[in-house]
Amino acid sequence: MSDTSLASDSLQSIQKLQKAYESIKAQMSQVIVGQDEVIEQLLIALFSRGHCILEGVPGLAKTLMISTLSRCLSMTFSRIQFTPDLMPADITGTEVLEENRTTGRREFRFIEGPLFYNVILADEINRTPPKTQAALLEAMQERQVTVGRVRHPLTDPFFVLATQNPIEQEGTYALPEAQQDRFMFKVFVNYPSFKEEFEIAKRTTAVMHDEVRPVLSGPEILELQKIVRQVPASDHVIEYTLALVRQTRLGSQGSPEFINDWLSWGAGPRAVQYLLLGGKARALLNGRSHVSTDDVAALAAPVMRHRIVTNFSAESEGITADKVIQRLVQETPSKEGELTRDPRFQKIFAA
Repeated sequence: MSDTSLASDSLQSIQKLQKAYESIKAQMSQVIVGQDEVIEQLLIALFSRGHCILEGVPGLAKTLMISTLSRCLSMTFSRIQFTPDLMPADITGTEVLEENRTTGRREFRFIEGPLFYNVILADEINRTPPKTQAALLEAMQERQVTVGRVRHPLTDPFFVLATQNPIEQEGTYALPEAQQDRFMFKVFVNYPSFKEEFEIAKRTTAVMHDEVRPVLSGPEILELQKIVRQVPASDHVIEYTLALVRQTRLGSQGSPEFINDWLSWGAGPRAVQYLLLGGKARALLNGRSHVSTDDVAALAAPVMRHRIVTNFSAESEGITADKVIQRLVQETPSKEGELTRDPRFQKIFAA
């Protein structure tokens, strides 16, 4: 294949992803005011075949945002309200004993639960007990559920969007680190600006006429997910990504002193994978056919904030996971020559 054909294919792939992004964003803007960064990260996760968890105080339209996104997609949608009495069978499905009227024999039949849809809204995920969280964990990671001795594959594409409230602690069950690690992004939904809140008040207290229509089908999303994985990442970008993640591991060669002072646990290999995949999707959204270190740095916080654990010393000083990540990005050279010549990073690459 000639260089001209390769360039033409790259341009078509970029245009296809950008068109899908702009179409969904235009539809969502009929209902959602502002929150551009949150919407961008949601769609990057969707195009990268990852799951996403949204965290924010009540009233910031987290549930509305996810349900509106589902209306933009020609796929099946299921909303699960997580409560303390929710059991695994309530989300995975269950086997029931039925009598075959033809033969008179009794047979077990599996009735699918709400996980057997394309887009899953797991609302207030931290309100359900660990047993039910574990059932969701299998679905997210293996894209299947196990009932009895039988494994049931889930439909593809399969996309879990969860919400949780950070301020209410009564009647909640904190998500284990293992389950949080299955989410590609942890996105913080913040308060709107004055102009945005003015528009929200104006819209929601008048007669509403939103006509959100589906703009992407399941097969089209699967095609876009393949396009994202075809985007090349240079060795330098991969080294930069590894440098960011490996610095978070306590006691590792080349880790800065503040990591040992502020963290009790660092990020694992999934952080590297999701940074690169997210960087590829972000590059396409910005009209580029290759990943840059800027793409990786821009997604460092949503990818890593739920994969590192700050210790008591950091909490007493008001140091959050985001502040640790911000300092890591600042102290990690993005230029190839600077990164490979730095003695501290040479230790990381040699480990």
